[in-house]
Formats: sequence, C-alpha cells, structure tokens
Amino acid sequence: MKRTWTIVFVFALMMEVLCSGNSFGEDPRPNIVFVLADDLGKGDLACYGGKVAPTPSIDRLAENGIRFNRYYSASPICSPSRCGLITGQFPSRWNVTSFMQTREGNRNCEQVDFLDPRAPSLPRFLQQAGYATAHIGKWHLGGGRDVVDPPVFAAYGYRLGLGTYESPEPAAALGLKTVPWGKEVEPQQVPRHERTRWMVDETLAFLKKHSDQPCFVNLWLDDTHTPWVPNDAVEGKGAARANLVKVIEKMDEQIGRLAGALPPNTLLIFASDNGALPTFNGVRSIGNRGSKLSLYEGGICLPFIVHWPGFVQRGRVDESTIMHAVDMLPTLAAIADAKLPADYSGDGIDMSKALRGQSLKRDRALYWEYGRNETAFKYPEGADRSPSLAMIDGDWKFLVNSDGSGAELYDLSSDRSEGRNLVANQGERASGMKRALLEWRANLPKLPPRE
Repeated sequence: MKRTWTIVFVFALMMEVLCSGNSFGEDPRPNIVFVLADDLGKGDLACYGGKVAPTPSIDRLAENGIRFNRYYSASPICSPSRCGLITGQFPSRWNVTSFMQTREGNRNCEQVDFLDPRAPSLPRFLQQAGYATAHIGKWHLGGGRDVVDPPVFAAYGYRLGLGTYESPEPAAALGLKTVPWGKEVEPQQVPRHERTRWMVDETLAFLKKHSDQPCFVNLWLDDTHTPWVPNDAVEGKGAARANLVKVIEKMDEQIGRLAGALPPNTLLIFASDNGALPTFNGVRSIGNRGSKLSLYEGGICLPFIVHWPGFVQRGRVDESTIMHAVDMLPTLAAIADAKLPADYSGDGIDMSKALRGQSLKRDRALYWEYGRNETAFKYPEGADRSPSLAMIDGDWKFLVNSDGSGAELYDLSSDRSEGRNLVANQGERASGMKRALLEWRANLPKLPPRE
C-alpha cells in the first residue's frame, strides 16, 4: 500500500511539473524580457484601435495575453520614464527631470548627469536573486556628449550592457560616438533600420547563453524615435508619416521574431516610455489630449501588453487596473521571487496578480513632474501643453503648476480626453488634491551643488 501511494505521489508530481512547462532540475521562475519602445503612442498599435500602421505581431501578443488600457509611464520624456522603471520610485526623487544631455543642459534642467548607482535597481535585485541580467539598446540614464564618467552597467546590476551612444558602454554596432540618426556611420555600425533586428539577435543570444538560469533582459528599442529612417525612406509631402509606418512595420516584424524564438516560461512585456510626437492631430494618441512632453493622457497613458503563455489569461483587456512604471520593480521582483532590501522604500505596488489576470484597485495616489522652468525644457504647442505637476487618485486627475496656478481637475471615468475642467464644480476635491500635489513637490530632494 505504501509503495502504491509512493507511485501515485511521484506520478502526480511529474504531471504537475510537465503541465507547468518545467523539467526536473530547472528553475521554475520565468525569464523576463521587457521591451520598451521609444515615443510610441497607443494609436501606433492596431490592437489599441490605432490606424497608423498594421501591427500583426504585437496584436498577437495582446490576443494571447493581457492588454492594459490604464498603464502610465513615470514621465512624458525618456530619461525620467526609464528611471521610474529601474528604481520603482518617482524620478524626481533622484533629480532626473528631463532627457539627459550635456552637463550644462542637465544643470539647466536641475538634474543630475546620470542615475545615482546607489539608487534602488530592479536588475540588481534580480541579479542577487540568481538571474542573469542584460541591458540591450537605448539607456539614456547617463553617458554620451560630455558626460564621460558615468557608472558602467554593472554598477546597476547588469551582467551584460550593450547600449547606444547615450550610455556608459555603447556597443560598436549601435555607434560608439554618433547619434543613430546622424549621417556619419562608424565602421561597425549597423544601419538604423537594422538596429532592432540586431538588438533582438543579441537578446536571443543572451537567453541561449544563460539557458541554465532565469534571465532578465531590458530590450529598449529606439527606432520609433524621430527622425524615422526605414531602409526605403520616402521624401516629399507626407513623407514623415509614411516613414513612420515603415519603421513600425519593421519593428513589429522583429517583435514577432522575438516572440516566436523565446524559451518556454518567458514573460514578455511590451510597453512605451512616453507619448508620441508628432501625434498627427491626435491620431497617434487615439484622440487623447497631450503628447510627449505633456502630462495629459496622450503623454503618459501608454501601451502595455503582457504575454506569458500558460501563465496569463489569453485575450484579456484590463480597463480598470491603474498601473504605473514604478510598479514594475515590486511586481517583477515578486514574480522572480527576489527579496527586496528591508530599507527599500518604493512608490510602486506589487501588481503581479494583475499581470496574471486579476483587476486590482490602486490604494495610493500617483505623482508626476515635468517642466521646472521655461528655458531648459521643451513643451508641445497649444492645448497639448499641460501644467508642470499632475496626480491621479482613482479616477480623478489633478494638474497644476508648481506656483499653484493653472489648476485643472478631470474625471477620467467619463472624460479620458480631459476636455472638462471640473475645478469649479469640485472645489473641495480640487483643494485637497492641490494641497497634496504641492506638498509632494515641496518635499522632493534638492539638487546638490556640482563638485
């Protein structure tokens, strides 16, 4: 009898392992590949109702996974949006306020020259938990131009770092000293329209090389950043939009190739760093107000797709979960079974249940800052320019300038296009949110004097 129960137990254990896609001796934790597209709006993807370009590969990710409609970046511009993903904290806490540039330009934006390596780091936490970690593609958190002494990728917890020129360790294929859109091409530099293919190749090679352990890869693309340079670029009237279509189609093709070659038990996330610019009269933001450089929805409410075959519900559209870039650190750490330091104080929350298909209600407010002065920051024109501060608490969104002027209040449950300012109708709510937002701004750390 005892022998019979032993056989039954072993058989049940084997079935559980086989059904989970794992074999004996393998680490059950997933590989994690985080794809971050540059300046990509919801309207650039057909699965979000976009009409810009066909995106069959990315659409299939959504069809076989979960598409989130209320995912927010940490900023409407690249460097601080990436800081939020890495640290799990609002980027202003680390004095990252705009795109990182020359030392003088950084100082004019009241920001540091590179992300402090003492900041919390998702790849470091995963590396400490046994993951092989890599950064492939655009970094833009320090390095390039006259910032010649940024921390190397290993300082943030990456085993491999293959960056663009705006990084501490640019890869020769991506240009050691030149911008990707420049006319000068270095001897080993791949053409711009081949950069995504090269990055996907390197990602797959890294996963294969480290197949004996779980991997975490940031695959951060840059081809959808202007100017758009496909291999068969057109000129003349309408050329910009036509070239964007070609670039998106090429990116989509490579995402399909990536997804088809990933090992089993790989969590693939596809997202964008900030809103689109130009929007072509709102087409790329599916009619939402705002763009890149704006705290309106078009600048910060972005595509986010989770693909994890066998582990997430297929074809789910999550309309209600409010997810933010700062949630990625606690969420992915939980999925990877990585312990966070006892003294870690993040701004995000663990959304791993949402990634598996359960809608969650957010229990804390979110905050944004963009535009500390009128001279060093770029802004969109007209109605797309927002106040410099914003917060979201449930369905309510409040915006105001740091001097207290220009207050705006929107009910996103009925006004996602932010066309009806309810400050006058909701005076008590507006006052409370204004007080909380200005207090948050006042408590941000000051930029230390340059040494």
